[in-house]
Amino acid sequence: MEKTFIFGHQKPDTDSVCASICLSYLKNELGFNTTPKVLGHINNETKFVLNYFDVREPEYLNDVKIQIRNMKYNKNCVILENASILETFNLMQNEEASGVCIVDENRKLKGLVTLKELAIQLIKGNRNKLRTSILNLVKVLEGEIVLKFTDEIDGNIFAATYKSKTIFETVKLTKDDIMIVGDRYKILDYSIDSKVQLIIVTGGYEIDEDLIRKATNNKVSIIKTNFDTYHTSNNLILANYIKTIITDFNPITINTLDYRTDFLELSEKFGHTNYPVINKKNKCLGLLKITDINQFEKLHVILVDHNGFSQSVDGIDEAIIDEIIDHHNLANIVTPTPINFRSMPVGSTCTIIYHMFLENHIFIPKHIAGLMLSAILSDTLLLKSVTATDIDKSVTRELASIAEVDINKYGHEMVKAGFSIKDKKAEDLIEDDIKTFRASEKIVGISQIFTMDYDDIAENMDSFIDKIDDLANGKFNIVITLITDIEKNGSYVFYDRKSESIIKDIFNNEEFHEGYYVQDLLSRKKQLVPNVMDVLEK
Repeated sequence: MEKTFIFGHQKPDTDSVCASICLSYLKNELGFNTTPKVLGHINNETKFVLNYFDVREPEYLNDVKIQIRNMKYNKNCVILENASILETFNLMQNEEASGVCIVDENRKLKGLVTLKELAIQLIKGNRNKLRTSILNLVKVLEGEIVLKFTDEIDGNIFAATYKSKTIFETVKLTKDDIMIVGDRYKILDYSIDSKVQLIIVTGGYEIDEDLIRKATNNKVSIIKTNFDTYHTSNNLILANYIKTIITDFNPITINTLDYRTDFLELSEKFGHTNYPVINKKNKCLGLLKITDINQFEKLHVILVDHNGFSQSVDGIDEAIIDEIIDHHNLANIVTPTPINFRSMPVGSTCTIIYHMFLENHIFIPKHIAGLMLSAILSDTLLLKSVTATDIDKSVTRELASIAEVDINKYGHEMVKAGFSIKDKKAEDLIEDDIKTFRASEKIVGISQIFTMDYDDIAENMDSFIDKIDDLANGKFNIVITLITDIEKNGSYVFYDRKSESIIKDIFNNEEFHEGYYVQDLLSRKKQLVPNVMDVLEK
């Protein structure tokens, strides 16, 4: 069964990470094949949660772009360098391919041979030279071994087409020669006396015992075939090692981890028909034909805790989105076909997933209950945020009972572990949880920092605002940062200096300034984003 990746947004928080893990557990219990992933480094709070409930951190997912390994390249278009030309040609015919990768016994690429090289060899190739193995000869000539004293044959070819006297007088045979001969005792005897390396006896002729004894003493190998001398001579070139006709020893290759988009650019640049496929160990796995560029399999994914392209994994537009579970406002993800989309106005994605467990009658183990509880407490600021609903509060009680933890005590430990900002750089604090919004052709970045150590930021306010200004002069037009004090139940607001008039409109306060404290401002999603969108649209 094809594996499906489940992941949250690019800035993993406790809800997105725990939702990925818990939903993956639920799906797998229902018979699916899924695995949770994360799109970035997890924060201290999430690390505390995973350690507390002894759950392994999901692996990092860089992107879901289509790679060469997702494309249907031909894994059969690979042949050993010591295969015969005929065997290679038959492989091409069977695979309807115009090229084949030549490899050694370790599958290391030695070169590329195409039908063009085969045709040139058959038309212009040296028919007087043979370099191959005894086994290749037997296969090509449909023959049998009479005597074998060597595995490989490398020499010059002679065919007994003249009178015996002419051959005795004009042909000086040596140990490097191969003689093709039919029912001609004297020439067989002469060839054996000359100690040629191989005699190919044609026409199915049975060799006399005395000649076999002499050939054994002289270590002359003998192959017998039912082909006549003419057909034997013509077919012999096909027995040569395929490596003997390689002209392209360093073909352009593609790695299984290369992206399809990069391959398209490569193919446009070079215009080749065939590209050997290799892996990271430099082993050749097959051949990708340019005609197969549209045959590929997209990765299947399920999104949790987000539903916008800008917050998702790189290459999301190249994947198949099977499902979305989220508690945010609808964003801009578009799918070509209908999908399962589950959204509820609750404080956490895990509140929704909890109900999915109940609906499917799946038992919730202690560690999964602990993760879902942690996610809800984190996203609702221990149920103090305006995003916390009665549903969230009811669910946390149920989950706390299963996880066997005290909500207040555990929640305080979790917050304390995750919200310390000592020794953290301003840029890291701001960018750890910044989300992108678009309104009236403006790109807005809104970050939120939860802390019990606000005084540490206040001491370095100027450098903090300078970093916000840098972001606002880069990929954002406006940047707003909330520093939320958990104990005071309010937030200090910072913003880029050039946007001060807009910020005053957002908060409808002409006295507004950097670091202004807003009591009960706890939710970026419900209390800030709607006002920002409203002011910018106007």
